[in-house]
Amino acid sequence: MSKSLKQVAPALLLAGLSQASLAAVSDAEFEALKAAMGELAGRVSALEAENARLREIAGSTVREETLTADSQAAAPAAAPVPDWVRSVRVSGDLRYRYDDIEVGDADARTRHRLRSRTALDVVLSPKLDLGVRIAAGSESPTSGNVTFGNGGSSKELYLDRAWARWRPFDGAYLTLGKMANTFATPQGTQLLWDGDYTPEGIAFGWSSDTLFVNGAFHHLESDSRRANRTTYWGFQAGTRLSLTDTVELESAVSYLHMPTSGKGSYYGDVDDFYGNSIRCATSAASSCVYASDFEVLEWYASLSARVAGLPLALYGDLAQNLDADDHDSAWLAGVRLGKASAAGSWHLGYQYDDVGADAVLGLLRDSDAAGGGADITGHRFYGAYALDARWQVGLTWYFNNEFGKDLTGSATDYDRITLETQFKY
Repeated sequence: MSKSLKQVAPALLLAGLSQASLAAVSDAEFEALKAAMGELAGRVSALEAENARLREIAGSTVREETLTADSQAAAPAAAPVPDWVRSVRVSGDLRYRYDDIEVGDADARTRHRLRSRTALDVVLSPKLDLGVRIAAGSESPTSGNVTFGNGGSSKELYLDRAWARWRPFDGAYLTLGKMANTFATPQGTQLLWDGDYTPEGIAFGWSSDTLFVNGAFHHLESDSRRANRTTYWGFQAGTRLSLTDTVELESAVSYLHMPTSGKGSYYGDVDDFYGNSIRCATSAASSCVYASDFEVLEWYASLSARVAGLPLALYGDLAQNLDADDHDSAWLAGVRLGKASAAGSWHLGYQYDDVGADAVLGLLRDSDAAGGGADITGHRFYGAYALDARWQVGLTWYFNNEFGKDLTGSATDYDRITLETQFKY
C-alpha cells in the first residue's frame, strides 16, 4: 500500500458513510473509529517494512552464495605435499633426573640433571636413509646428562648421531657415520656398552624373523697423529625363537677385538682408564697406558614370557677377555616383571653386576653402576610407571655397589638413588 493511500484511507471510508449514518454516530464513537483505522494503517506499514527487509536478506544470501561459488572455482587447488616431507620423521626425548650418591665415607652428593635429544631421520629411497641427532649434555661417550648449575647458564649442544644407511636387500644394512650401537644386548643391559654410547665408523648386518648377524669397524681414535690411534672390530650372531605362544628366547654370541695394549687414555684426563689395569713407564700419569688388549668373547640369553597377563623377562650376560691374565670375566643377571608402555602400565626389576678390572673396556660400559667403568660389583632395583604412553616416572636404587677391589685390594662402597621423569615424542 502506497503512502498516499494509507493517508487517505480513513477519509475515504468516512466519506462512504451516508449523511444519516454520520448523524447517528456520537462524537466519542467517531473518534474511536478514527483511532482503530489509524492503528490498522500502522500495522499494514510495519508488515510492508518487514517484507522489504526479508527480500533484502534473501537477495544478499543469493549474492554471497554466488560469490563463494565463484571464489571456490577461481581458487587454485591445494599443492600436493612433497614426497620428501612425507619421508621425514622427528623424534626425541627429554629426561629430568635427581641423583643422590654416597661414596665411601664422603658426604652425600646430590644434583639435578637433564638429558634432551632430538633426532631427524629422512628416508631418501626404499634402500637409503639417513639421520642426525642433537643432544644437550656433555662430551662423555657414555653420558648424555647435563648438570644444572653455573648460575643458570646456557647448556651446550652436541652432535650425538649423524649416519647414513644403505639396505641392499631385504634384512641387510650398511651404516656409516656416528650411529646407534649395532650390537644387540639382553633387555637393553649394559655389560659391554652404555646405552648412551654412539660408536663411530662402519656397521653392517642382516636379520630375518629368527636369525641375525651384526658386525662393525669402529674408531676409539682415528687420527694417525695421535699415539693412541685405535680401531676395533666385532662380530655377533644370534637367534630369536618362539618356543610357545607366550615364551620367546633370544640368544647371541659376540667377539670383539680392541687393540688397546700400550695405548693411552681415550677420553678425560691422561690417567682416566675407567677401572682397567694400566702400566706406567714412570711416576708421571702421562706415561701410563692400557695393560692389555680386549679380546672379548660374549654370550647372552634372554627368556621372555607372560605371567598373570604381565610380561616377564629373565636374562643373563657373560663376557671374558681372552687377552687378560687376571680379573678377566664379567657377568650380569636379572629379572623384570611388567613393561611401562601404555598409560597405567608399570615394571619392576632387579639386576646384579660383577665386572672384573680387565674383562671389558671400562670407558664404554654402564656409567651409572658403582660410578661406571670396570672393577665393580653391585645390586640394583628399578621400576617405572607410565602416566601416559609417552610419559614415565621411574626410580633406580644401586645398593651394596663397590669398585676398585681388583686393582687396589680394597673396595670402596658406592650407593646411589636416581629419581627421574621422561618424555618421548
